[in-house]
Amino acid sequence: MMKKFLLICALAVGTFAMAQEVKPTFEKMEDGVVKATYFHDNGTVAQTGTFLNNKRHGEWISYNADGQKTAKAEYKNNRKAGKWFFWTNDQLTEVDYSENAIVAVNTWISKEPVATNRP
Repeated sequence: MMKKFLLICALAVGTFAMAQEVKPTFEKMEDGVVKATYFHDNGTVAQTGTFLNNKRHGEWISYNADGQKTAKAEYKNNRKAGKWFFWTNDQLTEVDYSENAIVAVNTWISKEPVATNRP
């Protein structure tokens, strides 16, 4: 299951990187961090994140073409770090990284809504 999950993630990231046709935007902040925003072909935000010294650093968030969050990741000097989250339909997968290596994977599946609008 772990290999299948990692393959799906790798394909999703590769597909995302290849599908970029709307030019990304970059904004340099006073502290030297560069905020990046990448877009889907339909113009919606596909991914946001930051670079430090031309390396991914800090929080990165991915969205599908409908604007729904699909992943949240953390980088430290271009290396995967901390907890990464992947949302797929009714499933949440948490991948814990340390020194760019996976140390744990947890998956939750919910068929029930977390909250309702009942009075």
